[in-house]
Amino acid sequence: MWVVRVSVGDRLRFPGRRVGMADRLGRVVEVRGADGAPPYLVEFEDGHRSEVFPGPDCHLEPRNTWTPGHP
Repeated sequence: MWVVRVSVGDRLRFPGRRVGMADRLGRVVEVRGADGAPPYLVEFEDGHRSEVFPGPDCHLEPRNTWTPGHP
């Protein structure tokens, strides 16, 4: 079984649920599970925060692969 390890500052991209629906992008502000496991506290682009347990369609963008302030 492959396990994803998430760190504070990584981004999670959640694809739109329907055709034409935009992806949701959030930044991990807290890892609440052990060793980078879920749940994660994520701050989304609109400023709201939510605890998430990402599904298999979620994409991880490690902190070192993106520039803060850019989508």
